Amino acid sequence: MREIDYSNYFWQDEQIRLRALREEDWEAHYYNRFDTPARRLLECAVELPPTSAEAKHFTESFSNFSSTHGRIMFSIEDWHGEYVGGANINSIDERNGTFSIGIQIDRDHRGKGIGTRAIRIMLKYAFFERRLNKFNDRVLEGNEPSAAMMRKLGCVQEGVRRKVIYTNGRYHDLILFGLTKDEFMKKEGMV
Repeated sequence: MREIDYSNYFWQDEQIRLRALREEDWEAHYYNRFDTPARRLLECAVELPPTSAEAKHFTESFSNFSSTHGRIMFSIEDWHGEYVGGANINSIDERNGTFSIGIQIDRDHRGKGIGTRAIRIMLKYAFFERRLNKFNDRVLEGNEPSAAMMRKLGCVQEGVRRKVIYTNGRYHDLILFGLTKDEFMKKEGMV
């Protein structure tokens, strides 16, 4: 296979690249399931113990964009081709122009801005290629790194759904964030 010229590739920035989920990514999905605190923040629950069969089924179901199941799944890699996390665009409502994004960065790569970079790429795709208009997301109370990332992207805290998630022995709030295409363009200096 020829070497790929990424110089004009949409799905990247100066540090990371998004690509299709591949079946061989099952191991990364499997190992990430052992990070209970991170998974609790992402899924708002403690999941059952991971299995390699579940991880293989998951990656097989979403690899190569073969079936979206309401989500467009990506793997995130650094410019050396190392897998550093996964992300997806989900809850796409074409009629109303809304969507959400899910993301998990591998433990060793957190705190380096990778999540912010990946979401920024997906926002550009959703706003400028899919004609969507509003990004909606929610953050479990106490997940300050994700809340800070939302603010850094320009998201506005739109509200709090009080005591709606039960995990770790108590009820937790969900903090609601939103970002319109116009707000994104202003934040990115496009207007």
